[in-house]
Amino acid sequence: MNVHKDQDRVEKVVDLAAPVARVWRALTDHNEFGEWFRVRLDNPFKVGATTTGVMTSPGHEHMNWVSVTEQMDHERLFAFSWPPSAIDPDTEYEKGAKVRVEFRLEPSESGTRLTITETGFQQFPETKRLEVLRSNVEGWDIQAKNIAAHVEG
Repeated sequence: MNVHKDQDRVEKVVDLAAPVARVWRALTDHNEFGEWFRVRLDNPFKVGATTTGVMTSPGHEHMNWVSVTEQMDHERLFAFSWPPSAIDPDTEYEKGAKVRVEFRLEPSESGTRLTITETGFQQFPETKRLEVLRSNVEGWDIQAKNIAAHVEG
């Protein structure tokens, strides 16, 4: 995916050879999510609640996880947000600033079509935005492979 400094979203579509119920569980059970996403979460996802943890992916173990679960529409949509200061602590952001991640699930011929959308990049300073976008595009490419291996294995 080509990225440019004015874009505000990253989108990744992945077809998974697993039923929607299986993919939903991998996304919304905090222990399963942690396995494929490479994060150790302290508590379950619950709408309106904050989930905390620590990244376990090699090279990222120093990063904390903080997210707020925004939506859980059973087997259709799971969404959470995270503060931009989590990856850019040197910038002061407006109170309530957030980046939103959505996982949309649809039945497909092979099992499940998962659409991952992340929005909110315009709030990053222009000097950092392209780097953040590129990093997140690369990250979602990796995570798409991780979840596929997790649910198809």
